[in-house]
Amino acid sequence: MQVHHYAIAIGSNRRHGRHGAPAGVVRAAIAALGEAGLGVMVTSPIIATPALGPSGRSFANAALLVETPLDPPALLHLLKATERAFGRRRGRRWGPRVLDLDILLWSGGRWPRHGGHWLTVPHRAMAQRDFVLAPLVRIAPGWRIPRTVLTVRHARARLKRRAG
Repeated sequence: MQVHHYAIAIGSNRRHGRHGAPAGVVRAAIAALGEAGLGVMVTSPIIATPALGPSGRSFANAALLVETPLDPPALLHLLKATERAFGRRRGRRWGPRVLDLDILLWSGGRWPRHGGHWLTVPHRAMAQRDFVLAPLVRIAPGWRIPRTVLTVRHARARLKRRAG
C-alpha cells in the first residue's frame, strides 16, 4: 500500500457551539482528522489573519502535514465530510465559515494528471495567499511547489516582496 503525504490548510472565522472560538475549531478539526485515520505528522502554530474578501471576521489559520493511503479525490471527500460535520454549509464565496479545509500540496506532485478540473493540486491560489503560506512555511519550507521552481519558503518571500 502506497502512503501519500499532503499539506492541508485549515481555517475558521466562526464560533462553534462545542469548540468555541475559531482557534478552538482549528484544534478540534486537527484532532478529528487524526481520528478519521489521517496520520498527522506535524502541525503549524495557529495564526490569526485578517479576512479576505467580504467575510469581515478575522480567521484562525494553520497548516498540517499528514500521511495516508488516500489518493487526492478520496482525501478531498474526507475533508469535505469533516467540514460538514463541523456545520459548514455552502454559502457565498469568501463568506464566514466555521471550517475550511484545503489540500495544498501532495507528494505525488500535480493532480489531475490527465485533465479534469474539479480538484487541482497544488492549490491554485496558495502562492498568492499569505494566510496559507505563513503557517505552511513553518512546517514545510523546503517543499517544492509543482508547476513552479519555488519552494514554499521562496513563494512566501516573493509574495511578501510584492506586497511590501
